[in-house]
Amino acid sequence: MDLNLSGRVAVVTGASKGIGLAVTRTLLAEGARVVATSRKPSQELDELAGPDLVHFPADLMDPEAPAALIAHAVEVFGGLDILVNNAGGPPPGVTLPRGSFMDATDEQWRMMFELNLFSVVRAIRAAIPAMLARGGGSIVNVSSGNARQPSPINVDYGAAKAGVNNLTKVLAGEYGPQGLRVNTVSPGPVRTPLWTEEGGVADLIAAQAGIDRESVLSSVVPEMMKLATGRLADPQEVADAVVLLASPRSGSTTGADLAVDSGFLKEV
Repeated sequence: MDLNLSGRVAVVTGASKGIGLAVTRTLLAEGARVVATSRKPSQELDELAGPDLVHFPADLMDPEAPAALIAHAVEVFGGLDILVNNAGGPPPGVTLPRGSFMDATDEQWRMMFELNLFSVVRAIRAAIPAMLARGGGSIVNVSSGNARQPSPINVDYGAAKAGVNNLTKVLAGEYGPQGLRVNTVSPGPVRTPLWTEEGGVADLIAAQAGIDRESVLSSVVPEMMKLATGRLADPQEVADAVVLLASPRSGSTTGADLAVDSGFLKEV
């Protein structure tokens, strides 16, 4: 299926690995031009180098960084059609999962919201004028199943992502008449470096359970989280949903939240 993305300009945050890397790779394959941002590049992102890819190094917790990112995309490629707010998760120095609500300090709450909500707000604020100048566009915010399924071990993260979902609904209503669509994709557990790398979530659970990392990923987490598919999602599966929502082929979809979560969410 042709997603009609050839020549369109996209910004992807958190693009150096995991879901963001998969989104960047997929957009390029569909003919889009991409400004990919992360604190630093990665070997996998460098392997995608070409005339249609620009890396913009930035720490999106810096209040000035999101606007600078959008301005750079407009300067390099002449405009903006797609914004994928993927950067998120625990900020530097913060480890998830927690033991309980009481384990998160005020400063950790602030940092979590800076990365997972406020950076999204700032990027969207900067992107809207550029998108409206081209007649509209698509914003896809990568949220989380924890936005709708509260968890005491991820309480600050879930609260920030719930804010992203609320923001998305508001923006979809306000800007839909001007041709700007805004949606969320909510992953469950995904085989990204957050889970799989040394010292990641799987290692933390493995240390508590006295088992190995692969057992955590292949059986313990799917059973613990009651994943209907029996496995963690692949980053590409999330990226496919993101890029479809970014595409004009989803022209009547706005204000939606698409779960790509292996059946994690059970409520109607």
